[in-house]
This record gives sequence, structure tokens and C-alpha cells, in this order.
Amino acid sequence: MTDGVGRDAEAVSKFVESFAAQLVEAGMQRMPARVFAALLSSDAGVMTSSELGEQLRISPAAVSGAVRYLTMTHMVSREREPGSRRERYRVHGDQWYEALTNREAIIKRWEGALREGVNSLGPETPAGRRMAETLAFFEFVESEIAEMMERWRTHREERFGSG
Repeated sequence: MTDGVGRDAEAVSKFVESFAAQLVEAGMQRMPARVFAALLSSDAGVMTSSELGEQLRISPAAVSGAVRYLTMTHMVSREREPGSRRERYRVHGDQWYEALTNREAIIKRWEGALREGVNSLGPETPAGRRMAETLAFFEFVESEIAEMMERWRTHREERFGSG
């Protein structure tokens, strides 16, 4: 059986499940991983809830829960189908950039909490030194991410053009 552009639908399904399994192994929940992999592998990068449910053989509630997680992590966005009240879900080419940028905001909050921990525990205590080292690690990671993301923007534009 082939899809609309002549691909083997079974091979596509196997890829979706395989990639989803890799995402699960990395820590993502199973249903969001499957929905994300299905969206990523669709030519349009956009599917409705019913299309996702049909392709993945999952319930509307499973799609809804997965999409809620994926939108919270900025890996997909919701949009209205033109001229309809139905929602569709879109994965963007820059979803990894958006997801990592979102993580950067979390790292900033952790840094604030760690600074407070160092001050509360005392920088010379064993716990305070451990907190200070953890804080230094996150400050390092944050600066590296910022530089890396700038390099990625340049590389992406050179390789894929703007847009």
C-alpha cells in the first residue's frame, strides 16, 4: 500500500514508530513522541486530530493529550483550518530551535534558584559549593547554547535559505 506520493505506507509507519521509540528512550512520553514523529514525517507538516488518530490508530483523547504536551514544549503549534472550526497541528522546521530556546528560559529560572541556594547555604559549605558548581555548569551551558544557536541560524540560512 502506498500513500498519496507513492511512498510505502508501511515503511513510513515503521519509521514513525522507530523514531518515536528513540524519542521515548531520550525521555519523551510515548504518545507525544508518536504524534511528533507522525507530524515530522508528513509532507505538509500539518495534520488534524482525526488524521493523526487514523494514522497512529489512537483515540481522540490520546491525540489531545499528546498535542497538549507538544504545544507546551513548543514542538508543535495549533492552528485553525481555514474556513473551519477544526484545529490542525503543525510541526515547524525550526521546532528544535524553539524547543531549545524554551529550555533556555527554564535554565535561567534554575540559575536564579541555585544562586538563592548558594546564598542560603553559604558558599563555603559543602552544599553551597555543590550548588555553586551546579550554577556554574548551567551558566556555562547557557552561554554555549546562545553561541550555538547563533551559529545554527547562520548555518540554516546558508543551507536552506531564509524562511
